[in-house]
Amino acid sequence: MDLSKDLDPMVNEKMKKNLVYVSCFSIVMLFAGLSSAYIVSMGDAFWLKAPLPIAFWWSTACIILSSLTFILSIRAAKKGQNNQLKIGMGLTLALGLLFVYFQWTGFGQLMDKGVHPFQNHLVVTDGRYGDYFEVRKNDQYITVDGNDYLLNGKKMSAKDFNSFQNYMKEFISGENYNNKFRLVTSKKKTAFTLIFKNTALNIKDQTFYLNDSTPLKSADVLRLKQLSQNVVDGRGDFFAKGKLGVDFDITFKGEKLEYKNRKLYYKDKVLSNFLQIKATESSDMASSFLYILIFLHLLHIAATLIYLSKVVVRTFLNSFSPENHLTLRLTSIFWHFLGLLWGYLILFLVFIH
Repeated sequence: MDLSKDLDPMVNEKMKKNLVYVSCFSIVMLFAGLSSAYIVSMGDAFWLKAPLPIAFWWSTACIILSSLTFILSIRAAKKGQNNQLKIGMGLTLALGLLFVYFQWTGFGQLMDKGVHPFQNHLVVTDGRYGDYFEVRKNDQYITVDGNDYLLNGKKMSAKDFNSFQNYMKEFISGENYNNKFRLVTSKKKTAFTLIFKNTALNIKDQTFYLNDSTPLKSADVLRLKQLSQNVVDGRGDFFAKGKLGVDFDITFKGEKLEYKNRKLYYKDKVLSNFLQIKATESSDMASSFLYILIFLHLLHIAATLIYLSKVVVRTFLNSFSPENHLTLRLTSIFWHFLGLLWGYLILFLVFIH
C-alpha cells in the first residue's frame, strides 16, 4: 500500500528528496573515510604512484555527457516533449553503460602495467634474479637493471628476451617433491646455462645436480620456479612494469626514490639497510586503495544503472508528463551526485595517488 499517494505533493516530494540526500551523505562519509585512510596510510610508508590509464579519462567524459543528457531529458519532460525525452534518457543509459565499460577497461590497463588489486609487494623479493640463480647466454651473463634484462650491458633485444623467457618457462613446471622438470631444452642444444651460486648446474634424468651426485634442494627448486615466473611475466626488481621514475614512482615520506645498482636511493643517498629491508617487505597498499575506491564507486554506478534502466523503460511507456516527472528528477539528483563523486575521485587520485 503506497501511503505517499495520500500526502500533499509538496510534502511527498520533500520526503523523497530527503531520502536521496541522506543516501548521498552516507556515501560521502564512506569515501571521506577511505580518502582519509589513504592519506594516513601513505604517511611514512613506501608508496607506489602510477599514472591512471586513459580509459578512466574516457569514462569521465562519458559520465559528464550523461549528466548533460539527463538535464536535457528533464527539460523535455517539463515541456511534454516525449520524443526528446526518450532520446535523452536512452543516451543517458547508453553513456552510463559506456562508463562501466571504460572502467573495466581501465582495470585491465592497470593490470597490464603490473598494478594489481591485492599485490603483495612493491619490490620483488621471492625469486629475485641474482640472489641465488643467474643465467649465462653463451659466455655472457644476463644482468638486471630495474625491470630490464641486460646482455653485455645492453637491454636484451625482443628476440633474445623471448628466447630467454621460453627457456625459463620450462622451470615453472618443476615439482618440489622430487625436483623434476619437463625439460625440453635438455634434449636440444641451447645457448643458455643456468648458474646456481656461481656453479653451472648439470641436468641428469630431468633433475638438476650441483655435481655428479648432489641434486638441487627442494627449497632451491621453489626459488627457481619463482624466478622463472618473474622472467616470464617480464618482471625484474619491481612488480609495476616499466622504468622507475618514468612509468611509475615509488615514494617514501612524499619523496620520490631513485634506483641505482639495484638499490633504492632517498635524497641522493642510498637507503640504510633497515629501510632497504623495509622497502622489500612493504605491501603495495596504494594499488589496493586505488582499486577499492574505484570499484566501490563502480558498484554504486552499477546499482543506479539497474534502477535507471527501469526509469528508461517507463519513459518509453510514456509514464512521465509535465505534471508527473518527480521520479526523473530524483534519479537525476543521485546520478549527478555520482558523477561529481567520480570527479572528486579522479582528481584525488591524480594529485594524491
